[in-house]
Amino acid sequence: MTEVATSDQLLVVIDPVARRTDGESVRIAKDVLSAGAATKVCLPEGPEEFARVLQRRGSRRPVVIGDDRALVRAVSLLHRQRELAGCALSLVPVGGVLSLARSLGVPTGAVAAARAVLEGAERRLDLMVDESDGVVLGALRIPPLVWGPEDEEDTEAPGALSGAAFGSGHLWVRTCQSLVRTLVTARPARSPSPAAAPGPSRLRVEVDGVTLVDLGQPIDGLSVAPGEPGLAAVEVRPVSVGAEATPLFAEGRRVTVSGADFRYRADAAVSGPVRTRTWTVRKAAWGLTLP
Repeated sequence: MTEVATSDQLLVVIDPVARRTDGESVRIAKDVLSAGAATKVCLPEGPEEFARVLQRRGSRRPVVIGDDRALVRAVSLLHRQRELAGCALSLVPVGGVLSLARSLGVPTGAVAAARAVLEGAERRLDLMVDESDGVVLGALRIPPLVWGPEDEEDTEAPGALSGAAFGSGHLWVRTCQSLVRTLVTARPARSPSPAAAPGPSRLRVEVDGVTLVDLGQPIDGLSVAPGEPGLAAVEVRPVSVGAEATPLFAEGRRVTVSGADFRYRADAAVSGPVRTRTWTVRKAAWGLTLP
């Protein structure tokens, strides 16, 4: 791990979702960071502004205050700009989706995370990259799990307004929002479509060119997670008939999944449908400040 100098100038990028979700934690983190280093604080209102701020960081070390999705967004931008190798990121986790941050070893308390930014060290981590330049920092799963609270946070309700929309007419806006919520609540719940129910998949899974499972074997699920440095650990769960089926395991640098249209969950987002996708592990491709 590489030591991080506390004298660094910090570019503190505060994700808008974090500001709406937990303004108090954002304030605490900002105060701790400002007390320990020279900081420039930016408040982007959307993805495009987030990208511009990060691109114009200069020599400042970027610190993202936000949840897993904000971290993935920052890594994705730096990857597409081909600037990951020379840029160490820091994260202060704030928001409702923090499982990735926990798995990476980032403290989830605002004070502890901010102190880790100031006093921690850079650790180089592997990255999975697909053929469309998408990135995976942690794990991916196929098929995705049944929708849960984290998925509901991925998309705002139709007509939802950010904090920036509230001005002198905030009472009118709140009245409209209340009406929308009432109408949505009053709608009868639709029965789930049979096609939407999760079920076995028939996919070909290849690891470094060797077929681990083919289309003739239905599977209940597939997971790909970081393994040994430079490798991905692949687990396939075949459909059991009678006795419980034994999972299939493999490790490799390149994982290809193909077959009928499938969706996959990578970190905090669900993507697809696609018919084929290849992920390649890039060893020590990005840096994260950790305690």
